[in-house]
Amino acid sequence: SFIGEESVAAGEGSILTDNPTWIIDPIDGTTNFVHRFPFVAVSIGFVVNKKIEFGIVYSCVEDKMYTARKGKGAFCNGQKLQVSGQEDITKSLLVTELGSNRDPETIKIILSNMERLLSIPIHGIRAVGTAAVNMCLVATGGADAYYEMGIHCWDMAGAGIIITEAGGVLLDVSGGPFDLMSRRIIAASSRAIGERIAKALQIIPLKRDDATN
Repeated sequence: SFIGEESVAAGEGSILTDNPTWIIDPIDGTTNFVHRFPFVAVSIGFVVNKKIEFGIVYSCVEDKMYTARKGKGAFCNGQKLQVSGQEDITKSLLVTELGSNRDPETIKIILSNMERLLSIPIHGIRAVGTAAVNMCLVATGGADAYYEMGIHCWDMAGAGIIITEAGGVLLDVSGGPFDLMSRRIIAASSRAIGERIAKALQIIPLKRDDATN
């Protein structure tokens, strides 16, 4: 089976079954691509029994190939990756995005969440414009956590296993278990930081990727 941004846009469904499934985003960072902002990625995830088995993220302009296979570790251009392991939220650097939703109430929640986190305080918040690369930055140890609401399964499937194979954790923004079809994620270098981020977030109501109506 296949699930992808382009196939869904063409009217196909995005129901995840136990069947082996490719989840693909051929251009993660479309707005970056249009503006020649140099962070654009190809994201590929392979899922069996609703679990990610391996993932590939290619950051095209940087020429960085991130890969991971379940139980085999995570790598960038052949070099093994390891998350920072940071557990102190006050010493953390986070990555997130403002997203593409321009609904005023949604924007208020996004900005309020950033304000809540900055006021903990934390070291800072960054954004490069692609969910897959943001997650890979956590896997490298360059950032300590990534969170976002409003993205899709094809944004997360490739990089999700890169995070976990580099020693990180995936959580729902509520602090519960990560759900690939929920359109929301916390990817963190440690459970302590992930849970602290979840505690600060106001949740944005979203229609799931696998919603049928």
